[in-house]
Amino acid sequence: MKLFSVLRPLLEAAAAVGVVLMGLRLLTGLFGRKSRVYRVGAARHFRLLFWPLLCLAVGLPFMASFVYAASLSAYELLLLLALAAIILGFSVPAFLLHGQYYLRNQSTRVVFDPRHNVLEVYENDQRIPFEKRDLAEARFVTCTSDRLFWSSYNYLQLQLHSGQVIVLTSLLLPLEPVADFLRNAPLQRRQRWFCWV
Repeated sequence: MKLFSVLRPLLEAAAAVGVVLMGLRLLTGLFGRKSRVYRVGAARHFRLLFWPLLCLAVGLPFMASFVYAASLSAYELLLLLALAAIILGFSVPAFLLHGQYYLRNQSTRVVFDPRHNVLEVYENDQRIPFEKRDLAEARFVTCTSDRLFWSSYNYLQLQLHSGQVIVLTSLLLPLEPVADFLRNAPLQRRQRWFCWV
């Protein structure tokens, strides 16, 4: 009971902060204009890492209880290894893709507005000049399965006639509207089991 009396004010404060943040988000959503500038942000991180982090948050405390046990039988050790394989097998590939996508697009900014026919890519605040007619090929690579934690990680490679390759990842923005925007360009859709760039 002593633990509950300590945690109660913390939980109430967290709930109050959550309500205030949701209220502010609602107000800014109602009165704000939707931005057409995309960069790596906290909302995309949260959206892509929610399930892998939840898997770790549920599985790791259970696995830690086995570590602190005095002795483990063969059955318990087998159960621990199977659980560790499942938890890490679902979470680690998503974390690896997330890290690679972050390193690739941390300094990238995209201005995308299909209604005004605008697609601009900025690398380190320098615009990469290209138009649709400059595209030699565009490759949109998605995951073959929709049920894995890393299935929402996909990327779009834009090969320019000059030989330059621009890679946009799902950490920046949802790429399906961009692929639809490039439908008149030479676009190839590919599926892979693991979308490593």
